[in-house]
Amino acid sequence: MSGADLRHIDTWLFDLDNTLYPVESGFMGEIERRITAFVMKVTGLERDEAFKLQKVYLKDHGLSLTGLTLHHGVDPAEFHAAFHDLSLEGLSRDPELTTALERLPGRRLIFTNADDVHARRVLERLGLGDLFDEVFHIGSFGYVPKPDPRVFERMNAAHHIDPATTAFFEDSERNLAPAAALGMTTVLVGPHAPASTAPFVQYKTATLAPFLRDAQLKDAA
Repeated sequence: MSGADLRHIDTWLFDLDNTLYPVESGFMGEIERRITAFVMKVTGLERDEAFKLQKVYLKDHGLSLTGLTLHHGVDPAEFHAAFHDLSLEGLSRDPELTTALERLPGRRLIFTNADDVHARRVLERLGLGDLFDEVFHIGSFGYVPKPDPRVFERMNAAHHIDPATTAFFEDSERNLAPAAALGMTTVLVGPHAPASTAPFVQYKTATLAPFLRDAQLKDAA
């Protein structure tokens, strides 16, 4: 039999940005530019210095917003509102991905560091809104982001998730570490994935749709 052996999985947990659409869309690049502009406004820094600061906050806290909240008193709702009018023109529907998601048995959930408005807009643009049962977004646990282990514990409790029967798909390698520690099956997604040597990454795929299409499932829908 070919394909990843996921016959033990009945809960399918997906990151959103750069996971359910390809990096090549350029959409995350526009998000990063908006973040830099927000940091410039809050701090008064020039663009290059603001960009460096947001990357420091991302590295230290898992999310630029967390650093802005802790060190500059930024209101998370104000921060997220800056992305609600982003153009979605760079995102397009992928029929192969839709078909691959539809065949997954059990529940499909979104687990994202974005807010609920952004998640809803992107899912609808991709034509995937009806395929997911729930969205656990950054506001679902007081703006605590992945990879903080506490947010994984809160999500598991909120949605009655059994890590042993859950697969988590992410484009960020470090966000998979706490999932693996809990006993989830981890899948790194994106063009960088094949080069990963992280011991907590169980599967790696450059493209999501073929991986899901070829996976062994216990009860294909």
